[in-house]
Amino acid sequence: MKDWASTIIAVALFAFLSPGLIFQLPGKHQPVDFMNMKTSFVSVFVHAVIFAVLLILFLVLLNVHLYA
Repeated sequence: MKDWASTIIAVALFAFLSPGLIFQLPGKHQPVDFMNMKTSFVSVFVHAVIFAVLLILFLVLLNVHLYA
């Protein structure tokens, strides 16, 4: 049996945390922009840090597993 939790969680976080898709931290003109699809280097860095923290939370601290 293979553990699919890490793959599913990583793909879902990558999709939802893409800067500008749902929200963007920091935004161009506001602290938070929603669905503007315009990114900056700072926004990419902030979203990468959030992605890493959430990935560590789910895979290391919560030890989530999904066997199929």
